[in-house]
Amino acid sequence: MENKTIARSLRLLSQLMELHNENPFKIKSIANAAFKVDKLPYAISTKTMDEIEKIDGLGKSTAAKVWELLQTGTMTELQQILAETPEGIVEMLGIKGIGPKKIVVIWKDLGIENIGELYYACNENRLIEAKGFGLKTQEEIKKVIEFKMAAQGKFLYAQAETLVATLSADLQSWLDTIEKNTLFNIAGEYRRYLETIEELDFVIGAENPAAIISGLGAFTDLSFEKQTDNLFTASSTFGLKIQLHIYPKTDFYLNLFTLTGNEAHVQEVLKLSGNGPFANEEEIYTKAGLEFVTPELREGLDEIGLAKANRLPQLITYTDLKGSLHNHSTWSDGVHTLEQMAVYCKDTLHLEYLGMCDHSKSAFYANGLNEQRIFAQHKEIDALNEKLAPFKIFKGIESDILNDGSLDYSDDILKTFDFVVASVHSNLRMDEEKATARLIKAIENPYTTILGHPTGRLLLSRKGYPIDYAKVIDACAANQVVIEINANPLRLDLDWRWHRYALEKGVLLSVNPDAHRMEGFRDMHYGVYIGRKGGLQAKQCLNASTLAEITAFFNGLKTGI
Repeated sequence: MENKTIARSLRLLSQLMELHNENPFKIKSIANAAFKVDKLPYAISTKTMDEIEKIDGLGKSTAAKVWELLQTGTMTELQQILAETPEGIVEMLGIKGIGPKKIVVIWKDLGIENIGELYYACNENRLIEAKGFGLKTQEEIKKVIEFKMAAQGKFLYAQAETLVATLSADLQSWLDTIEKNTLFNIAGEYRRYLETIEELDFVIGAENPAAIISGLGAFTDLSFEKQTDNLFTASSTFGLKIQLHIYPKTDFYLNLFTLTGNEAHVQEVLKLSGNGPFANEEEIYTKAGLEFVTPELREGLDEIGLAKANRLPQLITYTDLKGSLHNHSTWSDGVHTLEQMAVYCKDTLHLEYLGMCDHSKSAFYANGLNEQRIFAQHKEIDALNEKLAPFKIFKGIESDILNDGSLDYSDDILKTFDFVVASVHSNLRMDEEKATARLIKAIENPYTTILGHPTGRLLLSRKGYPIDYAKVIDACAANQVVIEINANPLRLDLDWRWHRYALEKGVLLSVNPDAHRMEGFRDMHYGVYIGRKGGLQAKQCLNASTLAEITAFFNGLKTGI
């Protein structure tokens, strides 16, 4: 075993001891030993136990730990303390800029237990108020986490969006200097609105492809390397793979189509349509005897059968949304005041209503509302509703679903809200049976209106707790509970692969931004994209309802309780 490996184990032990508030002298002693072992001019593994004890800076106790590590490959004390520490907390120790003292605040004060949750908290500005942090530290941590995400080779759709916009404009400008009126579009995962992206596929159709290829060196934004006669690849500055497909104009639409859709979808359509040439993508479907399938639906599910029967859904659009539900203000962990959030929705987004759902009292880390503060917030909402009419603020709450599936307040408090979003934020390690039972109990609570982010997943960083989707959706159908499409690009939960099942069961979905600041409302775009992938229509979306319609909906629920 190399000295560096031993030093790393000792360093980790000292950091974990600090996390668990053990004896400061002992912590310093282990940390000093780690430094000494790392700097030794010889391999410590060649020494006897007696010789190790005599090494300056180690001592008898630490030498015994080193000897145990050399003999067994592990340290009992290290394994014991690791067993008491969440894996995500241990992983955080590898993030530059946060040591054990800051991690204690993150873990114990903010209730954050892994890097995904930490990144989410950075996006919510929750770190800037915490002891020992600030805006600069928060931004540095966020950048390090984004770098770690990039190293996994996948990116959030939202992370790729800005690059796509900039790169598309730059590529088009460059193309125009070589040949006017080239055909150009993005294909692949991005065009299908997949929630995570591994590569960006740009497709070019030119009268003279050879001229475009020979001019690639003049495109200075990226350095493309030839892979085949038609394919050239590069990497963005933050590691996202870029693929450039260059074809004659006559082959453009066929290649745009084949590079966009899921393989099963592409093969089945081309069996019916032939291989072209095609004047546009619509012609491919016309020749196949199919209704045109929008790119986001081309996943090899049931879309071709629906297209044959001319029964494809009329997909929801962003302009269909009439209001925004599930949002937070400075009453809990939001950045902007309740009035700022409402005025932004009314004057900038031209929405008809806002659902305010600050955190409930169990979410202590998010300044959750106790009963007295709920009463005070409701008084402010009443005053704002008079001031901003006809715009309406609905009194909501994001109530934690407790371990046993109950909600966070008594019925006397729950009935004071216009609607309740029930969400899990704690104890995400239940097995599928217990997690499912927990959700179903919350769904069966007569005050639950919307099931918030059903699995608690954080894309690229936390899978979310396992649930029996069908049972949970069936329970929502039976209890007239709406399911959230959490539009935060880190969540996009409910997963679009289960939207069809929910819609077939008659369950309404709601595109909720979970906004913690005014800019967060813009995330509803991502929620709409993912809703479209799932086949969502405006008539099946709660917040595509007008103010009058949603008021009647909420009143109807109250009448039924």
